[in-house]
Amino acid sequence: MKGSRFSEEQIIGILKEQDAGSKTADICRRHGISDATFYKWKAKYGGLEVSEAKRLKALEDENAKLKKLLAEAMLDNAVLKDLAGKKMVTPGAKREAVAHARAEFGMSERRACEIIGISRRVLRYVSRRPDDAPLRARLCALAAERRRFGYRRLGLLLAREGLRPNHKKLLRLYREERLAVRRRRGRKRAMGARAPMVVPAGPNQCWSLDFVSDALVGGQRFRVLTVIDQFSRECLALVADTSLCGARVARELDVLIARRGQPAMIISDNGTELTSNAILRWTQDRLIAWHYIAPGKPQQNAFCESFNGRLRDECLNETLFTSLRHARAVLSNWRLDYNTVRPHTKLGGQTPAEAARQCALGHAPGHIETTSTIKHEGERHCA
Repeated sequence: MKGSRFSEEQIIGILKEQDAGSKTADICRRHGISDATFYKWKAKYGGLEVSEAKRLKALEDENAKLKKLLAEAMLDNAVLKDLAGKKMVTPGAKREAVAHARAEFGMSERRACEIIGISRRVLRYVSRRPDDAPLRARLCALAAERRRFGYRRLGLLLAREGLRPNHKKLLRLYREERLAVRRRRGRKRAMGARAPMVVPAGPNQCWSLDFVSDALVGGQRFRVLTVIDQFSRECLALVADTSLCGARVARELDVLIARRGQPAMIISDNGTELTSNAILRWTQDRLIAWHYIAPGKPQQNAFCESFNGRLRDECLNETLFTSLRHARAVLSNWRLDYNTVRPHTKLGGQTPAEAARQCALGHAPGHIETTSTIKHEGERHCA
């Protein structure tokens, strides 16, 4: 609004000229104002002194400021209510909130930044970081093929292809692409004295056996016998059938021994198939030490239990088996991939086949000593 060229003191002086006896027309002509302006001044300042006019002006200014503050506070409240359901933690989310406030409420950039709590410098920052499109595309492709792999194991696969991003950058891209794998873990209860589980010093020193069960799409149940070498972590066999008795287990072990040689010890639980007369007779004939873990202590066979978890998570839960033949083919392909392609973190990123090959050449594989533990109580050996 255009301000008046007359101050309050001048306006009151002009009005007093009329009180002194001057005509209104002469006053307006002398000061260059219209009759309407004169009477508007008289309605506002008539009968006031200069001090009273100044006080009235101050009150009007203060009232205008209060109205402005009230309007701004109401606008801020409306903006915050509109953004109440949005999570504003990262700079990107705050930038989006500022853009929304300016678009919906017509606010200035400065005021929107004050409300949201972000610096204008941060708001205007333009990232100079490369988009890493090839790395992102390959990471997403590998994650689609290996849906249960985390960013560390995917990083090992990328390193094989010559892509070696910093682990922090890899984690950032992994999170930005929303590739994280959710896992629901049971509550772990630690009881009793524990000691580190001893890792064998070479292959064929200790094998671990266990069973895993699953079902075909038609509902028929089948079982899988898993055999692993504790030193190289190789999966030696995955035998799938509707039933696996002790004699069948002994026959499969004979096939393994003919191919790889005889182990010094075999570890298993106390299942009826593995405590049958056929297995006891087999161990006596082959002179192989068979160690049974304590009942209800699966952690004493932790190597095989860990492998069974990977098998179920990455193969059994990811595949619908139409027939037993289909299940055997899938398990065979997965075992080959596990031994020769899949990196093993406890082997320093090597595959089990690479670890066994290095041991055969006389080199120590990249073992990372396991922190798995077993309980001493209740252990028993059976030859």
